[in-house]
Amino acid sequence: MTSSPGPLSSWPQTAVLAVHALRAWKMPQVGAAAGAAVAFGLLLGLATVLIPNPVFARDIPPVWWNYPVWVLTSLLSGMLFATYVRPSFVPSDDRVGDGPTADAGERRSGRLGMAGGMLAWFAVGCPVCNKLALLALGYSGAITWFAPVQPFLAVGALLLTGAALLWRLRGQIACPVPGREKEKVR
Repeated sequence: MTSSPGPLSSWPQTAVLAVHALRAWKMPQVGAAAGAAVAFGLLLGLATVLIPNPVFARDIPPVWWNYPVWVLTSLLSGMLFATYVRPSFVPSDDRVGDGPTADAGERRSGRLGMAGGMLAWFAVGCPVCNKLALLALGYSGAITWFAPVQPFLAVGALLLTGAALLWRLRGQIACPVPGREKEKVR
């Protein structure tokens, strides 16, 4: 493992580290990514009625971009889930992700991933079936104000989930180096 680039590291370097991490994945990570992507896709697809079902209803039909956002968010979320699966080559006493710095990074990437999933749900869901939008804006307000914002929510969902995935993948290759504590001057 190499030391991690700083917090303002370049995106190309992060992308290269992410590709290296993906190449190192074994069957446990690939299987977890596939399973989680299917599970997330089913959950999001059924709840937003992108997959027609008798349990949920949708007043306004989906638009063309709902489907690619749904699939991409499912794939990114599945891959993000797989980053939490322990690689088989890491000894149990030398775990990746130990320490307070790693915990903060895991929380941050977990929050980004969760926010991306929630934004995807708001983005691909029916604008008038969303109870929060309906309560806040009313039926006509949800159509007039919330529906035009949904594509931006979709872009935000993809960016947040993608950033969380890149962050986690980068951390599998490059570990953060803890900074030295400042000495107290007396």
